[in-house]
Amino acid sequence: MLTLILIGVTVLVTWLAFKNPRLLDRLILWPPAIDRQRQYDRLLTHGFIHADWQHLLFNMITLFFFGRFAEQVISAMIGPVGFVLFYLSAIVIAILPTYLRHRHDARYRSLGASGAVSAVLFAFILVQPWSLIFVFFLPVPAILYGVFFVGYSIWMDRQGGDNTNHNAHLSGAIYGVLFMLLMEPRIGGVFLERLVNPSFG
Repeated sequence: MLTLILIGVTVLVTWLAFKNPRLLDRLILWPPAIDRQRQYDRLLTHGFIHADWQHLLFNMITLFFFGRFAEQVISAMIGPVGFVLFYLSAIVIAILPTYLRHRHDARYRSLGASGAVSAVLFAFILVQPWSLIFVFFLPVPAILYGVFFVGYSIWMDRQGGDNTNHNAHLSGAIYGVLFMLLMEPRIGGVFLERLVNPSFG
């Protein structure tokens, strides 16, 4: 339920921002506005707007499929509010390295929920490493997708130039794993046990 609410809010805010460029400019991550004008809310609000419908659709579909599972697991550990706090904090934590890197770059802007969605996805991978994820309609074990995702994000972040914040993807993935281990350290042991005993499904 909370996952659907987060999706609904994100779709609504993105749609409003599409219609109102001034709203988009106010919500987007623009480092100088944070550094000079103390608009720290941008560290969060950028996660509720997207560049276009394709960007929005990809993030929200991913959140729909993996967020519901993450919501169940996290809610069982620390309550429903805990899942919302996890998602919102993931938006902020995932963008912090990018903000610090571009803190004085007036030309830099970033938007989208990708960092938080990556956190949700990797929370799922940690608990269900051999579950099948469909990538372009091909079933891929979650753990293999995760390894490829991390490697690709590191490589593309070093390459740069494709207008995608791969650093936020990577930071979000790391945060998703660390959050789960912090909330329930035994998950680490469960992950290792499942990793050496593949069970596809």
